[in-house]
Amino acid sequence: MTIYYVNSVTGANTNAGTSEDAPFASFSAVESLKLQPGDSVLLAAGSVFNDQLDLKYSGTVDAPITIGSYGVGDAPVIHSPNDGIHSLYASNIVIENITISDTSGAAIYAGYVSNWTVRNVEVDHTGLSKSGSITFRTGSNITIENSTINDVNGDGIWIEKINGVTLLNNTVTNAHGTAADAVQLNDSKNIVISGNTFDQTGAVTPKGVLTLVRPVDAVIEGNTIIGGGFGISAQAGTNVAIHDNDISGYGGYSWSYAVGLGDQGDTRNYDISGNYIHDGVWGVSVSAAGTTTYVREGIDIYGNLFDDLTQAALKVDRPASGSFHDNFIASDVTPYNISPSIIAAGTFPVSDNTTIEEDGVTLASADSLVATDASISLVSDTGLTSPDGLKLSFDKTAPDKASAHHDAPVGENGVSDGTLLLRHFGTAALEKHGLTLGNGDHGLTIEAADLVGPENGNGISHHESAPQPLHHPPADGPIVSILQDDLLH
Repeated sequence: MTIYYVNSVTGANTNAGTSEDAPFASFSAVESLKLQPGDSVLLAAGSVFNDQLDLKYSGTVDAPITIGSYGVGDAPVIHSPNDGIHSLYASNIVIENITISDTSGAAIYAGYVSNWTVRNVEVDHTGLSKSGSITFRTGSNITIENSTINDVNGDGIWIEKINGVTLLNNTVTNAHGTAADAVQLNDSKNIVISGNTFDQTGAVTPKGVLTLVRPVDAVIEGNTIIGGGFGISAQAGTNVAIHDNDISGYGGYSWSYAVGLGDQGDTRNYDISGNYIHDGVWGVSVSAAGTTTYVREGIDIYGNLFDDLTQAALKVDRPASGSFHDNFIASDVTPYNISPSIIAAGTFPVSDNTTIEEDGVTLASADSLVATDASISLVSDTGLTSPDGLKLSFDKTAPDKASAHHDAPVGENGVSDGTLLLRHFGTAALEKHGLTLGNGDHGLTIEAADLVGPENGNGISHHESAPQPLHHPPADGPIVSILQDDLLH
């Protein structure tokens, strides 16, 4: 396991390259070596390399070959008239702590590889002649984490035919081009995309943000997705979970959506939940450009918050089976647009959704495909009247739902200090809708997931229920009540 040092300022290719005092000067000296498992090639801080680094040899799972940096100062930079780092058939590679910019080709291009990790890498202004940023084609186990990609031509990350893709805590901004997405994954499986920020608001003629073509076993969770013609396109796939993402700012087309599926092939087993979808066109769109018959089944959409959309929170205009329930929909957003034939077939029921009034005072049923109707108004007994006279009441099923979440009654979990947490949608939604009421020494923040959660499939009961016990005097406890109201369309 040898460490090789490369310094473009003080090095010489006649050096041994095995110490900081006698480093190589350029990549040609490295490429003349037969790197062994466990070897490292470290680039000096502050160095600039105007060439492509070719990686020809593989490490092992336990002893990968590492390309990294050493010294104090700015990360070493790779410029190149071709790709920044190029590799075919080399596996078990780690690329870390470097910058790749102003390349004619991709920042990193690797094909027929396995077990690559790219971490803490900055990519800027790449793909100047042939589009590309970070590209992996055919292989397995690719991880990209804690890296930044900005101002590139073509897709920010392009991955194709990879079994095992992990994208963690990266930032991708401004992937330019009419065919460019911030991230595109084709025909890949075992995918985790978590904690990233993908922002296309400054891109020149952007296509979209995150595209998954025929994914299998994918989890997309906890990401911030901004801009583009669409947020997440997962048109045809199997076992796809889209959880707890913040998706906003998409538009430019009449069909623009936060989450789109149902085109380009069969769609099976989608779990779309806990997302904050706002400032766009359509919410979740189950649609297709043509009349080709595809399977669209097992699409479960629940626990999402939809706000400031110019079209409906849900669009279903092609045959599909699934459900749309326990979501939260701003009062100025149309809850759904479902074709009459699908409504008649009963394959995509809508139930137990809640409307949030724009003044933040009223939550009400947003369903019109169910026989019963109810509204949940923010009211309280006189012991909980706020200085502004606002009132609070809970859905009768809230204690049961909270118990399902916490394995304990509401009064014993979260309410003893007068607080319910809005877990799913963050402070932006909280502040916008004013879901916190002041009440002397009592602050109460509604937790949407507990008030109307996916666990209860029976809808809202139409009678009063006794309040759950609290760790306060009786006068301080909330009253649980249900107010019947007309359906909202």
